[in-house]
Amino acid sequence: MISRVTVLGASGFIGRYVVKRLAAEGVVICACSRHARDAGFLRPMGDVGQVATFDVDIGNERALAAVIAGSDAVINAVGIIAERGKQNFESVHHQGPARLAKLAKEAGVRHFVHISSIAADPSAPSAYARTKAAGEEAVRAAFPDAVILRPALVFGPEDSFFNRFAAMARFMPALPLIGDGHTKFQPVFVGDVAAAVIAALKQADAAGKTYEIAGPVVFDLKQLFAILLNVIGRRRLLLPIPLGLASFEAFFLEFLPRPPLTRDQVRMLKRDAVARPGAPGLSKLGITPQALELVLPSYLDRYRRPGAFGIHLA
Repeated sequence: MISRVTVLGASGFIGRYVVKRLAAEGVVICACSRHARDAGFLRPMGDVGQVATFDVDIGNERALAAVIAGSDAVINAVGIIAERGKQNFESVHHQGPARLAKLAKEAGVRHFVHISSIAADPSAPSAYARTKAAGEEAVRAAFPDAVILRPALVFGPEDSFFNRFAAMARFMPALPLIGDGHTKFQPVFVGDVAAAVIAALKQADAAGKTYEIAGPVVFDLKQLFAILLNVIGRRRLLLPIPLGLASFEAFFLEFLPRPPLTRDQVRMLKRDAVARPGAPGLSKLGITPQALELVLPSYLDRYRRPGAFGIHLA
């Protein structure tokens, strides 16, 4: 029986949904994030005292050991999509998970769930994908029974993909189709990712396995933009941008505090982000994935014109 769980990256996009699901299971949760003051919204997800927040950086071995002690399970939901200062792919995606898995094993933790990426590949052109693969290998070496989850493009109310492009469509006459929009994606709902974490903890036969967590349908980028524009009731030009030109533009955008595009993200678009044929996925965990088209309207209404309750106008 699992009674205490430590979650790293608890206040992040996926982490908050994992905490919510765990709280519903009645377990005590050590919700760890780099800035606990920003994670106060997690506490009301459980009963009084059930969810405790802690300031913990995945690079701080002493702090990690302290929050892991006494836990039945550890869940790593830490990840970044762009490097900034000391927060780089190597330290966050590789060294951090390696350290965490080693400490968890030494502490006698029974369950370890590592949230990676469907893009993970040691030979990938992007550093993001290569370090995700290195992190998986390190976790598996330190904690052989760990469950590794590889989500595809994750969507939900706080996502950085559909919200970003919906916001752009409010003010810009066109949306950029980087690489001509041919890159394929298999979007998965964040709630389904959280459900997969719970299933990985409960199912004994999940130990030591890797699951590719993807939605029910494969889309290319152009199709995703078409669905997005239909949901928010706007017509916009879809402007093809070659990968070379996008990379050139990203070089300058990387100097911004929060770059909308990086060269590494452009390199990621050279490969499709879909589940590999025959790979275990949500169905093996007993989960039926929710459809993108049914979920998007529930949180993109605010991007419609003239508002959430207005009619669709061109």
